[in-house]
Amino acid sequence: MKKSNSLRTLVQAGWGILTNSYVQGWMPGPPAIYQGPLKRFCVPGMNCYSCPGALGSCPIGAMQAVFNGRRRKFAFYVVGYLATIGLLVGRFICGWLCLFGLIQELLYKIPTPKLTVPEKIDRPLRYLKYVMLGVFVFALPFFYRTNLGMGEPFFCQYICPVGTLEGGIPLVLLDATMRGALSWLFRWKCALMLVCVISSIFIYRPFCKYVCPLGAFYALFQKVSVMRMRFDQDKCVSCGLCAKTCKMGVNPVLNPNSAECIRCSECVHACPKQALSFGVGPKKEAKPDEVVPVRLNV
Repeated sequence: MKKSNSLRTLVQAGWGILTNSYVQGWMPGPPAIYQGPLKRFCVPGMNCYSCPGALGSCPIGAMQAVFNGRRRKFAFYVVGYLATIGLLVGRFICGWLCLFGLIQELLYKIPTPKLTVPEKIDRPLRYLKYVMLGVFVFALPFFYRTNLGMGEPFFCQYICPVGTLEGGIPLVLLDATMRGALSWLFRWKCALMLVCVISSIFIYRPFCKYVCPLGAFYALFQKVSVMRMRFDQDKCVSCGLCAKTCKMGVNPVLNPNSAECIRCSECVHACPKQALSFGVGPKKEAKPDEVVPVRLNV
């Protein structure tokens, strides 16, 4: 179990460093945000475009940038790109290639009493991320227009704690001239970010569970993705270790491809009988003529 957790942490950290390796952007002085050819492409996880070291674009920000145009163009490229990822691996990206997910996990490792959100509160809150996706990422940027005929990136501008932590705060710290231009909006987003950071110490990945619109988008494809979790009922001994291990509140026995599963594989390694595994496509059932008859010695 510990080896699998360490491997996933290394993959998350390595991917975060690789996609934020623009060294010049981290130098003190006026912002030197990378705007080269790699910025035309979106990273698969949440990663702010304005992060000083970011080499790629954030898919949520890219979608809203297209929606904000005067002609109300639909972001076919970004939506198609994300849909392809979702169809291939579902929410695997959330568990393995999201830097902000790693940050939340590291905060959760701080030794403090942990909180369990009551099911009556937890269950409806899980739908909040779909509201974020449908209303703040799609509807408002696409339909709302200012006096200048332009839209606004509502989620990125007014809500996203990822942009504040990875982009806003580092830029303010690196450039003294930006500190005098801070507005109420920056303070508001810092307050939201603090709520997210503090809650991550006590609750496992609260942003991923309740707020993240990218996780909500990938979750739409979880049950039909090529990569799937398989449950072998014949091997299961109903010990319940998989459900106890899952920090996302999923019971793999009842719903192995739940929309809430980030495919971290911790339940797979926790199962003492190897009843859980990841594979391509649904588990093949034996055909009637392939079933070997069992002979009883009377």
